[in-house]
Amino acid sequence: MFKKILIANRGEIACRVIATARKMGIKTVAVYSEADKDARHVELADEAVLLGPAPSRESYLVADKIIAACKATGAEALHPGYGFLSENEDFARRCEEEGIAFIGPKHYSIAAMGDKIASKKLANEAKVSTIPGWNDAIESPERAVEIARDIGYPVMIKASAGGGGKGLRVAFNDKEAFDGFASCRNEARNSFGDDRVFIEKFVEQPRHIEIQVLGDSHGNVVYLHERECSIQRRHQKVIEEAPSPFISDATRKAMGEQAVALAKAVKYQSAGTVEFVVGKNQDFYFLEMNTRLQVEHPVTECITGLDLVEQMIRVAAGEKLGFTQDQIPRQGWAIECRINAEDPFRNFLPSTGRLVKYQPPAADLVQGSETLQGAAYEAGRFGGVRVDTGVYEGGEIPMFYDSMIAKLIVHGRDRDDAIAKMRAALNGFVIRGISSNIPFQAALLAHPKFVTGDFNTGFIAEHYAQGFKAEDVPHDDPLFLVALAAFVRRKARERAAGISGQLPGHGVAHADTLVVVQLGADGQNLYHDVQLGDFDAAHGTMNVTVGGRVYAIRSATKLGEILMTGSVNGQPFSAQVERGSAKRPLAIRVAHNGTAIEALVLQPRAADLHKLMPYKAPPDTSKMLLSPMPGLLVQVPVAVGQKVQAGERLAVIEAMKMENILVAAQDCVVKEIKAAVGESLSVDQQIIIFE
Repeated sequence: MFKKILIANRGEIACRVIATARKMGIKTVAVYSEADKDARHVELADEAVLLGPAPSRESYLVADKIIAACKATGAEALHPGYGFLSENEDFARRCEEEGIAFIGPKHYSIAAMGDKIASKKLANEAKVSTIPGWNDAIESPERAVEIARDIGYPVMIKASAGGGGKGLRVAFNDKEAFDGFASCRNEARNSFGDDRVFIEKFVEQPRHIEIQVLGDSHGNVVYLHERECSIQRRHQKVIEEAPSPFISDATRKAMGEQAVALAKAVKYQSAGTVEFVVGKNQDFYFLEMNTRLQVEHPVTECITGLDLVEQMIRVAAGEKLGFTQDQIPRQGWAIECRINAEDPFRNFLPSTGRLVKYQPPAADLVQGSETLQGAAYEAGRFGGVRVDTGVYEGGEIPMFYDSMIAKLIVHGRDRDDAIAKMRAALNGFVIRGISSNIPFQAALLAHPKFVTGDFNTGFIAEHYAQGFKAEDVPHDDPLFLVALAAFVRRKARERAAGISGQLPGHGVAHADTLVVVQLGADGQNLYHDVQLGDFDAAHGTMNVTVGGRVYAIRSATKLGEILMTGSVNGQPFSAQVERGSAKRPLAIRVAHNGTAIEALVLQPRAADLHKLMPYKAPPDTSKMLLSPMPGLLVQVPVAVGQKVQAGERLAVIEAMKMENILVAAQDCVVKEIKAAVGESLSVDQQIIIFE
C-alpha cells in the first residue's frame, strides 16, 4: 500500500480524500494556490506545496507543477479528485510515465470515453443502449416516415444546422412525421441555408440516472446501484439521491449490467460513472461515461457501506476488489443537497466573501438518526447526517473557483424518512456572511411533485421558470414563526427584568398581550395579536396563542444563539432566530423550513402607532448600474457620453469561473463610470451612472 499520496485538487473533495487516507494510515500532500493558502485542505494535510497564483490555469491546471510537487515530497500516488485535471488523458499518461500511480482509470480508458462519437461507437459494440437515430441526411418526407417507424414514435426531427429552437419538430405519428419533415426542412433552408435533416428517438419526460461502477486491474467490474440526478438547474445537479424513486429492479439490473459491459470494454480500473437518460416508460439510453469520482458519490457510499475513495486507492495499488456483485448491499435511502454560495433570490448570482458564521447541522437535529440500520461511510458522518466540506467559520469563499460550500447528505430508512431528515438538517445549517441556496433546497424538498417522485430533468425549469421568490416556499404553519418571534422577545424581557439595581417602579416589565408586526415589502405589514402564558425560566417553556392556536413552546437555547432548538406541542423543531439586520436593526428574523419572516414584537399601543408610520420607499436606483454580486470587473465596453440601447452590453463581471454580462434595461446615456476595470466589486457597488 502507498505510504504517501498527493491530492491534485482543492476544497471539499481534497478534504474528503484526506479523511480516507488518514483512516488508511497514508500520509497526504496538499497543493494550493495563493488564494487557498489558508484553506481547510491545506491545514488537514500532512504537507502542502504552493503551486502558484489564484487562477486555475496558473496553479491547479499546471501539470508540470503538480508532477514536481509529487517528486519533491516523495508522493508515490496522486488522486485527482474531480474537475481540474481529473479527466485529462495526457495528465494520466504523464503520471504513469513518471512512475506516479494515478488513482483513477488508465489514460486509454479516459481517452476512449472522452470522445463523444467514439464512446457511443464503443457503447454500441458493447451492446449498450444508445439513442436510436438516423444521422445521415434524409431526402424525402416518405423516407422520413419509414425511418420514424423503424425508430419508434415519438421521434425528434432536427435540422443538421439547427439552433435556437429553429428546425426542430417532435412527431408522435406518421402524419406528424411527414408534415414535420417538410416544415423542418423549409425552416432550416430559410434560417441556415442548409436543409439537411436527421431523426432520432425523442425521450419523453427524461430523467438523468447514472450507474456507479468500480473495476480493478484483474478484470473484475461491479456496479454499485444507481443515483437519481434529475433535479438540475441549467444542467447543473442540485439534489441527488440513491436509489432512484422511479426505476424498477429489472431496469436497475439491466442498466447496471450494461454499465459493467461498457467498463469492461474499455478495461476500466477505478471508480467511474455511466450516465443514462431514462424515458417515462423506463426505456434508457447511454449518454456518456465520467471517468472520475463524482461529486454525488456519498449517496452511493451511504446505501452500500463502501468507501469509494478507499476502493480507488486499493485498486490503484493493484489490489483485487474484495467483494462480488452479489455481496453489494442496498440499504436505506440517501439524499445529497449541494450547498452553494449563491443568492437564489437574485437569480442565483454568485456570493463570495467571508464566512462570518458557519455551523453545520448536528446529529441530534435529525430525529431517529441514531436508529439507522446498516453501514455507511463514517468519516464526517454523525447519525444520519454527513457534511463534506472544504470551508470553515471565518474562512473565505474566493471568486476564483466553483461555488460549492458543502455537500449535505442524509441517510434514512426510506425516502420519506430521508426527506424529513434533510429538511431538519437544512433548518440546522447556519451560514452567515454570504448567501446560500438553502432556501431553494428547502423549497424543492417541500414541493409535492418532488415528495411523490414525479419529476424529470425539466422540473426546475418548469416550476421556477420566472426565477425563485420568497413566496415560492409556502410554510405549512406560518403562525408558528410568529409564535417563535413572540417567545424569543418574551424570553429577552424576562432576562432583562431580572437584572439587579433597577429603580423601584421603573424596572423592566413584560406584558401578556403583544402584537407581532410581520414586516412585508412596500410597507404591506401583517399585525398578529398574541397572548402569552407564564414563562417557566427553569424549563424554558411558555404557551403562545396566536390566530386562535396555542403553541406550547419549549426551548433551552440561549439568547443570542442563531440556531434555536426545542419542541412545539410536543414535536421537535430547529429554526434560526436572530435579532436585527442591516435594513431592520430592531426586527427579529425567524427562518424555518425555507421560509423567513422579519417581525417587530410590540405592545398594543406601540403597534397602533406603528400603523400610522409613513412608509419610506427605498432610493431610486433606476439611473445606476449596480454590481449584483461580488466579483472582478473585467470589462466596461462603454464610455462617458455614449448613447446605449436596451439590451446592449454595459459590463462584464467574473466570479466563480463564470462571466456575468450586465446589459442595459432601457435606452440611456452614460453620465459617469464609477468603477475601473480590474477592480474587485462588492454587492450593489456603483459601476455606471446614467443621465
